[in-house]
Amino acid sequence: MFDIEKREDGTIALIGRCHAGFTEDVRDTLQGITGSCVIDFGALDYIASAGLGVLLAAQKRLKAGGGGLVLENLNPHIREVFRIAGFDKIFEIR
Repeated sequence: MFDIEKREDGTIALIGRCHAGFTEDVRDTLQGITGSCVIDFGALDYIASAGLGVLLAAQKRLKAGGGGLVLENLNPHIREVFRIAGFDKIFEIR
């Protein structure tokens, strides 16, 4: 199961397991963002490489306009994946 929750404060929460079958949903959601946005990973158990690619593309687009994604509440496994991929130097992670 995977879901995307858009909160009133503008935060986007990714929930469940984000595998390749859901990357279009994530891409569509992130396309609507301008400026900066917080992505809450607190309820995300897994993210496939395709999901990482979607986040990277959104980050590049937003950074070019002076914004960016802020990622928060990553579980230890996902945080380690981001570190190994070097994404901890591309994204603000808190």
